[in-house]
Amino acid sequence: MDYSRDIDKLRHTCAHVMAQAVKQIWPETKVAIGPAIENGFYYDFDKKEPFTDQDLAQITKGMQKIINRNLPLTCTSLEKKEASELFSAQGETYKVDLIAGIPDEKVSIYTTGQNEFLDLCKGPHAASTGEIKAFKLLSVAGAYWRGDDKNPMLQRIYGTCFPTKEALDLHLKVLAEADKRDHRKIGAEMDLFHIYHEEAGAGLVFYHPKGALMRKILEDYTKDLHLKRGYDLVQTPNFLRGKLWQISGHAEHYRENMYYFKIDGEEYAVKPMNCPGHMLIYGAKTHSYRELPIKMFELGTVYRYEKAGVLHGLLRVRGFTQDDGHIFCRRDQVQGEVEKVLDLAFEILSAFGFKEYEIELSTRPPKYIGALEDWDLATSALKNALEHKGIAYQINEGDGAFYGPKIDLKLKDALGRKWQCSTVQCDFALPERFDLSFINEQGQKERPIMLHRALFGSVERFFGTLIEHHAGNFPLWLSPLQVVTIPINPDHDAYAREVMDEIQANGLRASLDARNESLGKRIREARLQRVPYILVIGDKEVAARTVAVRKRPETDLGAMPVGQFLAMAGKEIVDKL
Repeated sequence: MDYSRDIDKLRHTCAHVMAQAVKQIWPETKVAIGPAIENGFYYDFDKKEPFTDQDLAQITKGMQKIINRNLPLTCTSLEKKEASELFSAQGETYKVDLIAGIPDEKVSIYTTGQNEFLDLCKGPHAASTGEIKAFKLLSVAGAYWRGDDKNPMLQRIYGTCFPTKEALDLHLKVLAEADKRDHRKIGAEMDLFHIYHEEAGAGLVFYHPKGALMRKILEDYTKDLHLKRGYDLVQTPNFLRGKLWQISGHAEHYRENMYYFKIDGEEYAVKPMNCPGHMLIYGAKTHSYRELPIKMFELGTVYRYEKAGVLHGLLRVRGFTQDDGHIFCRRDQVQGEVEKVLDLAFEILSAFGFKEYEIELSTRPPKYIGALEDWDLATSALKNALEHKGIAYQINEGDGAFYGPKIDLKLKDALGRKWQCSTVQCDFALPERFDLSFINEQGQKERPIMLHRALFGSVERFFGTLIEHHAGNFPLWLSPLQVVTIPINPDHDAYAREVMDEIQANGLRASLDARNESLGKRIREARLQRVPYILVIGDKEVAARTVAVRKRPETDLGAMPVGQFLAMAGKEIVDKL
């Protein structure tokens, strides 16, 4: 639903109202920052005791009183010194810290009512608190001050605010559905994976048998597709000498995200990316212009240091596998190869049930390597590819990789949420740093252009996104367990085993549930596991040599011969329905 730009003003104002209510209830609490964010707002507090659900209810009542009074919000400008003294007198050390980092000579202060609550803030805000019509406080989380784990841990209260109660109720329904689809919950229910924080360390994933099987399905699909598209499979080591990361620029621009260690007194690093290894493979022999483009593909596991506070299930981990490809090409091939990458990305995502996307073109960041001229050429190549294919996109200024601009594809799931997924990056700088070349038509050495691209993004993030998009109800071709055969009683076991053997012989992933449990319980457990097909076998089925087919979620397709079921399921798999 489309709202006016004033929605951010309402949410920002709601954050201030929340901070005012907290200060009224717990005057000793220090306030930090409280911005509007997508679909809501938050505010960070320094409070000794943790906020409870009862506290959130109390804060909500306090906020409603402030809203009902329809207090005006006014903005004044103060000299930095005066503002610092004002907040210092109130004991608001975080505000003083913020003021010290503001480059301007003056800062803006927003006041609610008659000096009831003052906050350091750029705004904008609603004219008065009475403009807030519908809000709800949602949750509490930890957040380090300024995002630095060396700083104090604060408590962050998240909330949401909408212009009408109807809009708020709709959003809360979406949140409730999102909670049901949480990949961590479904992953546990389906026994797909686990993250053993205490035993093994945070951000490291352990795939259980069905999760590992599903990974194999994902990986086999993308490997086969890449081979058909002319990519060569490669494999590179998990750690490399430190000097290699100096050449690539990662030591300078990415070191804080890397794991370094020493072997025989020499520095090594676990790879956070696969690209330097692919460049070494390219550089191992001389290439002719006739060979280009050369396309390498690797499902390469990488490790990056992520702060504990941002780790989140499969979506943000410290060890993950990228479906990493690198294309070495001539300048005249760049646009065409980018277009082919985009086509491949759309084909892959469509196969997994994703139909809606948003595209961003991210340009040169403040810290970068390479010549400005090359950056301009690379950015133009990406723009031209998008425009030639008629793909709508937005510019994301300054968010490119340090070695080149990039196209990011954000897919939309069943709830309309956006997920960062496929990316393609144009790189002039790293081939220069690694002194890569090919022999051109004139018999002279020439630099290739390198395209970086990952279409899942990472297997982990894509897996988590898939779980939430499908709520665990994966299409038949993707389901780790496709069929469960359930004999009603032991007299039916022999025929049920025949059926399962025939199904498995036809390539379907099937299991037999002949446990000494009630039929209802076995069916309920299969449904909890999101098994697409349940085949029930009783006296009638044994006599007629048929199976009673139940299709997820609760559709009874009746009895049919096994061959008919196999033909139906086979077509569903081929069509990727």
